[in-house]
Amino acid sequence: MKRSNIHITLLLALVLIALCASTMDARTKTTRKNLRSLEVPVAVMESDDGLLPDSLDGVDPNAVSLKGYSKRASDTKESFFITNNTKQRMSAVRLLLRYTTMQGEMLTQRTVTVPVSLKPGETKLVEVKSFDVQRLFYYYAGPQPRKQATPFKVAFRLTGYDVPVGH
Repeated sequence: MKRSNIHITLLLALVLIALCASTMDARTKTTRKNLRSLEVPVAVMESDDGLLPDSLDGVDPNAVSLKGYSKRASDTKESFFITNNTKQRMSAVRLLLRYTTMQGEMLTQRTVTVPVSLKPGETKLVEVKSFDVQRLFYYYAGPQPRKQATPFKVAFRLTGYDVPVGH
């Protein structure tokens, strides 16, 4: 009797192993489809539009670059990656952000100060409070919302940054 119990136990163990092995191949896909790249660079504002001076107190407009901008219609914050393209440490980066429709008509323009500390060549993800307090707009390169919302583009201009003392 003991020997048959051992055989039954072994048979049940083999059946369980076979069932587990067969379910390993049936994986659930959890990735979202049709996502656009987060490597989309944010456009640098051109100075020939008459709204910006050619030079802003000697600030190199190429000292930082932005990419991966994200703002869904439901978001209260805007996020993007900022990269320090200089050879010195920087903090408290000040940006002029211009929001436009897909046809290029300006929606609004504002200056934001991004509290970030960046080493030379370093990139960090940052967030700023959104201009869209009514949640009616979404960034054109992001996912299209289910609710009615208007796509927009954003361009930036570096207006200044702090260099920490002792670095």
